[in-house]
Amino acid sequence: MSRIRTGALLMVVLALAACSPASDEPVSDFLARMLPKESGGTVIAARSDQISYCQGFGLADRDARIAATCDTVYDIMSITKQFTAAAILKLEMMGKLRTSDRISTYLGPVPAGKRQITLHHLLTHTAGLVEGLGDDYDVLSRDDMLARALASRPLSEPGAEFHYSNVGYSMLAAIVEKVSGLSYERFLATFLFTPAGMTSTGYVLPQWKPGQVAVEYDAKGNSKGRPYEHRWAADGPYWNLRGNGGMLSTARDMFRWHHALTGDAILSASAKAELFTPHVRIPASQESYSYGWSVRDTDDGRVAWHDGGNSWSLAAYVRSLHDGIMVFWVSNHAYQQGRWNLEDRASDLTLGIMNRTRSGAA
Repeated sequence: MSRIRTGALLMVVLALAACSPASDEPVSDFLARMLPKESGGTVIAARSDQISYCQGFGLADRDARIAATCDTVYDIMSITKQFTAAAILKLEMMGKLRTSDRISTYLGPVPAGKRQITLHHLLTHTAGLVEGLGDDYDVLSRDDMLARALASRPLSEPGAEFHYSNVGYSMLAAIVEKVSGLSYERFLATFLFTPAGMTSTGYVLPQWKPGQVAVEYDAKGNSKGRPYEHRWAADGPYWNLRGNGGMLSTARDMFRWHHALTGDAILSASAKAELFTPHVRIPASQESYSYGWSVRDTDDGRVAWHDGGNSWSLAAYVRSLHDGIMVFWVSNHAYQQGRWNLEDRASDLTLGIMNRTRSGAA
């Protein structure tokens, strides 16, 4: 299964969001124009602590004729990275580590070319690590992932260049486990999700209802099953995916995460400042990477976002930090061969929802 990162075009358009004219067209009417009838998914939009729109579209399970809703569970893919980054900052708040620490502090002996890598480098994709080690659902243990990652040929010196790396975020998840003594998911559930009121987010711990998790569909419309129906360990995905993707969540929980980040229930003000600081410029773009988020400063304030995608599904999550606008949308059928591709519509879709939310046209 291929991994994609779609965000360069998305961020260029989002940079215009603050100065784009507001629209009085309802979000529902806009989505009816923008979304293919054959697709499926959920859209949520909010301003600060108020949800202004939350609806499903299409089907979460075609065979069972289960409609997508605001409580449908989806794979949110690379949006998972912001949870891993928040976990590292939570451990820093607890005095367990520092983002400036070298990875050898927690992983033991490290090859010469990687001894200068710090947690900061992993968080900002500047460690010089490869993008991946294989297919998302290949069977790969934590120790084997670490061994292969440390043995991989460096793409650049630590801190020298930006190279988007799923491997780096899996290494961060392994460090969360080693430092906390808990599994990656258990740490997130205990210190992030439960305080945020997120009861439907995780790999295996949530008690989802039968049929609540969306089936994914490929470009020919064929079912690819639910994420955990692929090769999946007893405690979640294997380590090509763990920590960098594969988290399952709902639109309501993604709003709860947004709301939690507006207060201090999870992260302190200083930790949130570190989370959203533009640490490193992303090549050939006007945006920067912070910790698990891409960010860009506009005339009216900072916009933070991340997207996620695989061969079947697509998602985008955007927060306008200056006025509290949040948009999350996800599709379990994002491509139809020869007909449409939601990746091509991602920018207009996201910006259109943001503007209508800002104008109150929900």
